[in-house]
Amino acid sequence: MKRILLFLLAVVAFSSCNQKGSDEGFVIEKGVNIAHWLSQSGARGEFRAKYFTEADVARIAQWGFDHVRIPIDEEQMFLEDGTKDAEAFALLHDALKLCAKYDLRAIVDLHILRTHHFNAASKPLFTEREAQEAFYECWRKISGELKDYSTSMVAYELMNEPVADDPEDWNKIVNECYNAVRELEKDRVIVIGSNMWQSFRTAEQLALPEGDPNIILSFHYYEPMILTHYQAGWTEYKDYAGPVNYPGQTITEQQIAERPAAEQEAFGRWTNETYDKERFAREFSMAANVAKKYGIPVYCGEYGCLSDEPNDDVRYRWLTDVNDIFDELGIARAVWCYREGEDGFGILSGMECPIDQQMLDALLK
Repeated sequence: MKRILLFLLAVVAFSSCNQKGSDEGFVIEKGVNIAHWLSQSGARGEFRAKYFTEADVARIAQWGFDHVRIPIDEEQMFLEDGTKDAEAFALLHDALKLCAKYDLRAIVDLHILRTHHFNAASKPLFTEREAQEAFYECWRKISGELKDYSTSMVAYELMNEPVADDPEDWNKIVNECYNAVRELEKDRVIVIGSNMWQSFRTAEQLALPEGDPNIILSFHYYEPMILTHYQAGWTEYKDYAGPVNYPGQTITEQQIAERPAAEQEAFGRWTNETYDKERFAREFSMAANVAKKYGIPVYCGEYGCLSDEPNDDVRYRWLTDVNDIFDELGIARAVWCYREGEDGFGILSGMECPIDQQMLDALLK
């Protein structure tokens, strides 16, 4: 009898955890990406298990964030034959339960597929029906696994940064994948990003399901790239070693004239670009206006600036002003990222390291 009572108490506790805030709706404002954990990482076993723990969830909540975006990759969550990876899903479940415990919402973002990587030349997802069906089946399995979590606590993001040559190819996949999720979950909030790396410029090309309030339109923002991705090794900006400015003219004529000829030729165009709060407001509004047309929220699921920027003041000014405009326009957002891997974007730069307090102040002031 005692064992039965303990079991019932455990069931009640789990149910309470999953239903926390069930009458509130999926309401978010300021969040952080849990990058390089279940996505873009080759780590497995003990290191992966210790990468994101209760201490991390508690810290994020204590700082004042209200949600996390959790990127997951197909190759981490599913074996080649489509079987669910039990260890990976156990880690995801643990994280979602901890988020509920600390009153953090969570967006589960299917970040990279075997048939779609935002930086890959080949993207079979847009050309092969078999790849599309496999994508929809991934979501049927994820939905079946996570459907018991409260719709006020967990949302799904269909895919990160689609890059389709024809925007209608992405619209078709959005519609079919949306229907696959709705087979089991009629009220789950679904986050849908715009084409071409989730650009604000392509938001108007989206053809979203109409009449469903449980959709969020998502865009990403890393402009100007030569600043936010300063000398990033996976970009063309790896070859520029000169100064970058914010706010104002991104690179002045005098600054580019002092650079080697190859840099002048490759990056001279940035003398024509000026960034400030007014430009942020114009560009964010391009996505916000599309969301308004559909009567749904708009969300910036990624934004950030590399810590390798040679002038930290430029980085912090950029982060502060971007967040000011998010606040002015009522746009929820999640910074990239909590703990950096090899990229240099994080609030934390490793497993045991100081907090970038200036960055945190810019995000949460």
